[in-house]
This record gives sequence, C-alpha cells and structure tokens, in this order.
Amino acid sequence: MERIEGAAVGRCTASPYLQPFTLHYRQNGAQKSWDFMKTHDSVTILLFNSSRRSLVLVKQFRPAVYAGEVERRFPGSLVAVDQDRPRVLPALLPGSAGVTFELCAGLVDQPGLSLEEAACKEAWEECGYRLAPADLRRVATYKSGVGLTGSSQTMFYAEVTEAQRGGPGGGLAEEGELIEVVHLPLADAQAFSDNPDVPKTLGVIFGISWFFSCVAPGLAPQ
Repeated sequence: MERIEGAAVGRCTASPYLQPFTLHYRQNGAQKSWDFMKTHDSVTILLFNSSRRSLVLVKQFRPAVYAGEVERRFPGSLVAVDQDRPRVLPALLPGSAGVTFELCAGLVDQPGLSLEEAACKEAWEECGYRLAPADLRRVATYKSGVGLTGSSQTMFYAEVTEAQRGGPGGGLAEEGELIEVVHLPLADAQAFSDNPDVPKTLGVIFGISWFFSCVAPGLAPQ
C-alpha cells in the first residue's frame, strides 16, 4: 500500500467524478463569482463489531492527500504542471504521507440504489460484512466541502458480529482499490480520535464521539 513510485501530476481535463464550474451571481447588489466542483453525494458507515468489541475502520492511500503533503512540504511542486503531459513531482515522500484512517464510505453514483443500499454495498466491498438496509441506523446527513463541492454525505451506524463477515473486504481490485480493514478496540478509540498525529478524517472523529455518546452507554459491561 505504501510503496509509491513514479508520482507525476497532470491537469485533469475530464473526469467521471468531478467537474469544475464557476457560479456567477449578485448578492446584496454586489456582483460575485465562486469556483466550485460538481461531485457525487456519498455515504459512510460506522461499524461496531460486538464480537471483538471494536470499531471497524479502513486504511488506504489517498492520492490527493499525498499530493497535498508534497506541496505543503515542498511549496511550488504543483505550480508548473504541464498542460499536455504529467509532470514528475520534484520531491517524493514515502507513501505513508498519503495514508489515512477513515470510515467505510463510497459515492452515491449508481442509479436505483437507495442510500441504505449503497452503504450496505460499501460495507461488503470494503470490510467484508454482509448487511441489509434494515440493519442500518441513520446517524446524520450533512454538507461536506462547503467551500468547494457542497455535496451531501449521510452517515449510518450498524452493529455487526464475526458471523456476518463473509469476505476479506479490501475494496474492488478492478477499480484500483487497495484497502486495509482495521479493527480499533473500544478501549483505544478515544485516544486514537484525540491523537493529532494519526491521519484521519473528520468522519472518524465524529463517528467515535457519536458512538461513545449514543451507543456505548447502553453496552453491557465487560
């Protein structure tokens, strides 16, 4: 996962996942404009494995995080990107610079699937757990990337057991996914969330906080 070689950056001219636009508008009489990206909405799911008393996270390499770290540590690395061909990054970092801990998640990009069905699909593909929509509890729906995308994400929660794990997870190889399933013991979860040196998404922090507030108080003591 962390062996990254030959990293090069080029301009994105077409993508099935995002489209850049500029919104021109008048606000309180003043003419303004704002650049934004059209993207898909998404779902995410917080899984609690009651057999192992652990929260189920995923760990994966994120190219955008990696490129951002290169630019942050070596300013100007992304400035002179060639219009026609990718440009090899002038400085390479270890792949770990782009690895993050996240909740299981995915885009809502398949027509006909409900949010619940999309979440169940991701739980199987990424983590190997079989779920039905009735197993899910909706936690929240919120806006993400409000300054850039304005897309919506819906978070679900589900309790699972080892008996429901029918596959290894890891994502879809045909889509280039390379995902590691991480079982985070409840005893370590709060310290994990609070540690600023662990690269994680806001969803992980919010999910752990919500779990300890809304689920943990009802668990049988061990």
